Amino acid sequence: MLDGLPVALIEAAYSAAPGNEIASGKFAHPESSACLVANAFGPFLTDPQSLPALPRCTQVRWPALSVRLEAELQFPWRGGMHPWLDVAIEYDNALVAVESKRYEPYRERKQATWPGAYWRDWGGAMASFERLRDLLNSNSIKFEQLDAVQLVKHAFGLRTEAYRRAPSKCPVLYYLFAEPRSWPDGRPVEEAKRVQHRAEIETFANFAAGAEVEFQACSYSELLRTWEEAGDSRLHKHARAVTMKFTDL
Repeated sequence: MLDGLPVALIEAAYSAAPGNEIASGKFAHPESSACLVANAFGPFLTDPQSLPALPRCTQVRWPALSVRLEAELQFPWRGGMHPWLDVAIEYDNALVAVESKRYEPYRERKQATWPGAYWRDWGGAMASFERLRDLLNSNSIKFEQLDAVQLVKHAFGLRTEAYRRAPSKCPVLYYLFAEPRSWPDGRPVEEAKRVQHRAEIETFANFAAGAEVEFQACSYSELLRTWEEAGDSRLHKHARAVTMKFTDL
């Protein structure tokens, strides 16, 4: 991890989450998404107010009240797994859940399943996500690079968490992604896959438009560029350090 990060807090977050990324060795893998997101958002765990507004989150009132890594979204069921998001950011008027991706969109993915808890009626404000669920389940629509099934599940979990914690707060599902040009071993990542990934993000956003859970997406390169240009010397230095450490963004 980068110098100056709250290492104990980061280790505690991953130790408490399923998979235990650090103890298992996954965190140190050169393709680790957890390593990237922890380094990027680590400084804000102890200083959430220094986190700038995220690109395109126009309805969110800055500053952040809290920033957490590996946040569990309490799903309304007994037993089974609950959704986990890479970062949860709470504001006075919003709850933003960040799903971070690094190399995952460019790998082969297994067929996803839909446990019974996802088949409830979520209300009219979530109708667009319900429609996506139905289309994905019937294979009427397919996403090759974007894990749309996971995002729909996260949207349902985020709605539940927002209601449980603070019904007045707007839930925002924020998709943050890298666009590596090559794998760690030097093999190129196909340009066509990056282009398709972008197109599928736009398709997903069009489906989700108007839902109770707002969907936004941003690349890591754009996010770090906004941090560099925010006019804060510490933030500029941190953004540069992340960019230099993770040269595949």
